[in-house]
This record gives sequence, structure tokens and C-alpha cells, in this order.
Amino acid sequence: MKIALDDEKTREMFKELMIELILERKDLFHEIIVEAIEDIALGKAIAEGRKNEFVDEEKIMKILED
Repeated sequence: MKIALDDEKTREMFKELMIELILERKDLFHEIIVEAIEDIALGKAIAEGRKNEFVDEEKIMKILED
């Protein structure tokens, strides 16, 4: 027996799965969303930090020692 799924059926099944996940496992869905937002924010912070010039390690150590 061969099961064939077209794009429309696949999209509909995925949509139903997501709705079920949101409704029945709100805690899990919330955790997934929070993790995704944190990952995006971290990626943006890293990208922004790379735009600035790097500070020499010796300068940092000198400031910390004073």
C-alpha cells in the first residue's frame, strides 16, 4: 500500500498539528517560542557586536588591574 500526500494535504496536516500543539501543549509551545526569540536576539546581538572594533586584551587587563 502506497500513501501519497500532495502539497495541499501536507499543508493541511501540518496546520492541524500546529493547532493541536498550541491548544493541548501550551507549555511546550510557549517554551519553543521563547527559545526561538532568545536565539534570534542572541544572533542579532552577536552580529551587532561584530560591527564594532575589537578592544585589545592588554587594554582590558590594564583597566581591570587599576
